[in-house]
Amino acid sequence: MKQQIMDGVYWVGVIDWALTHFHGHELSTHRGSTYNSYLIVDEKIALIDTVWGPFAEEFLHKVKEVVDPARIDYIVVNHAETDHSGALPALAALAPQAEILVSPKGMDSVPGHYRHAGDLRLRPVKTGDSVSLGQRDLLFVEAPMLHWPDSMFTYLTGSNLLMPNDAFGQHYASAFRFNDEVDQEELYEEALKYYANILTPFSPLVLKKIDEVLALGLPVDMIAPSHGVIWRKDPLQIVTQYQEWARQEPKRKAVILYDTMWEATRKMAEAVGEGLAESGVDHRLFHMSLTDRNDAITAIFEAGAVIVGSPCLNGGILPTITPILEDLRGLKFKNKVGAAFSSYGWSGEGLKRIEDHMKGARIDVVAEGVAAKWQPDGEALERCRELGRTVAKGLPA
Repeated sequence: MKQQIMDGVYWVGVIDWALTHFHGHELSTHRGSTYNSYLIVDEKIALIDTVWGPFAEEFLHKVKEVVDPARIDYIVVNHAETDHSGALPALAALAPQAEILVSPKGMDSVPGHYRHAGDLRLRPVKTGDSVSLGQRDLLFVEAPMLHWPDSMFTYLTGSNLLMPNDAFGQHYASAFRFNDEVDQEELYEEALKYYANILTPFSPLVLKKIDEVLALGLPVDMIAPSHGVIWRKDPLQIVTQYQEWARQEPKRKAVILYDTMWEATRKMAEAVGEGLAESGVDHRLFHMSLTDRNDAITAIFEAGAVIVGSPCLNGGILPTITPILEDLRGLKFKNKVGAAFSSYGWSGEGLKRIEDHMKGARIDVVAEGVAAKWQPDGEALERCRELGRTVAKGLPA
């Protein structure tokens, strides 16, 4: 059902309890998600973002509980990705007089997604533009690459409500709508996972945009993202947290990623961990054929070191290891050190392949890699321990 979140502002989104993966299978969502939409009733009526297409009927029912859709004056599309705009064609058909407000880049992305939706009444708005709803105004701030070129924030004056679309959100389904009503550990786990897996490449832009928004001097009583819960209690806490995450200052932690065929690389991974522990470095081992890749990425985001091991297979590495190495390259993590280890039977190219991947991800390889033929003997395991000790020296004290 709809829910009033402040005077004249209604949440008309939907909860997707069953969602297990997002962006196809790119991102795991262990706790489901929400698609948040906000209906503002003033002298004029505005709707901020819609929901994913499969939930259009439920969404429209909630809108109709508040107003006749034909009365809507403005539909704001902060971001054209279909989890936020999928119900737009259905809503636009019921609100033919509504202007659809998009960022300048949205003039390309919105019709690009909905080529068969008929004549959508699009109007571009840029940073600093506003529209009056009567007692309150909508103010727009472009936020390109947070996380698409068309992304923007919408601010409701008078209510001091910031609706930043994908920024400050979480894939987190909950019976409740506000941050002070849910488990705080779960909330921050999901907020961190969201940032680490989606927004990390844009961290310099995150810092710049936050500074720009804060410089506007807009009071913020509530931050209502398009996924997860709404920040009502101390809403700027998540802004402060984003600033910390965007700086990517590493912790004295390490992550060891490995896969194994006949337990050789498992033994090596454990020995590397022993060397780290001897040096007082907390660490986690992830067996990548059994581990959720996004959970491993979240752990790497917080850690200062990532160490990767694989058997050699067909002159390369196991296919379970390659995807996360590609993720590390694409996510552009900063301030990481690392090293590699590998087992092999006759050729042994795997070690160099891993190190090349790490260098491509701009991870500073600070220890000589360890390659062990067949099962590692005592000397090879001691070299793994020394690798762990050496990596530990490259971490902040």
